[in-house]
Amino acid sequence: MSTSRPYDALRGFIASARQMVAFTGAGISAESGIPTYRGDDGLWNKYDPARFANIDNFFSDPEYYWSFFKEVRYPAISQAVPNRAHTALAQLEQKGALKAVITQNIDGLQQAAGSQKVLELHGNTRRIICLQCRQHQTMEAVHQRLATELPPKCPACGGTLKPDVVFFGEALPMDVMKDALAASQTCDLFLVVGSSLVVQPAAGLPLVANRNGARVVIINRDSTPLDRIADLVFHEPASEVLSAVV
Repeated sequence: MSTSRPYDALRGFIASARQMVAFTGAGISAESGIPTYRGDDGLWNKYDPARFANIDNFFSDPEYYWSFFKEVRYPAISQAVPNRAHTALAQLEQKGALKAVITQNIDGLQQAAGSQKVLELHGNTRRIICLQCRQHQTMEAVHQRLATELPPKCPACGGTLKPDVVFFGEALPMDVMKDALAASQTCDLFLVVGSSLVVQPAAGLPLVANRNGARVVIINRDSTPLDRIADLVFHEPASEVLSAVV
């Protein structure tokens, strides 16, 4: 099949959709310089997720997480800017074609691109919350504190600071998951962008859409377990595909 024909098919799907939903994963932000977790260059090949991404370890050894945040996560996210894939999704929303973006990402780049309806299944690392007084701190302010304080404490009450993200061992936010499930059940086009589709329960959302009659399109560099149910599959960079069809 030539390159233009599947692009034309995707354009047609988008044009005819009444309720389109996008589901994004780490792959969409990799093109902005944020390392993915899986894959040959993934963070999990260099850092132990059982330590930096586990909630029990966060409380028992917070210095490990905050060292990781200081040396790896903050530099990557603070320097990243939205790429053409993020921008294309924001443009689709502005045109009224895209109803929501469901994301596994915690980098806030989709909002930075201009998207308004973003359902963050795993939270947002740009927000830091005090577990005692519940005040929020910015990522930048906490990074500054790390120069003299490890782990950092809440400047208001001295309490424990935690990124507003879902660690392993924590449940997904039920209100966000409920909205994501409803969007998946009612859409007629479900667009997967940069997700390996292996992390449950979020990875089951394309199946929910498919079982409710929606077309499913997967844009991901590597194959996924759900390629078999997709109407179109692109093993290409998301920015190339989306900028070509939007």
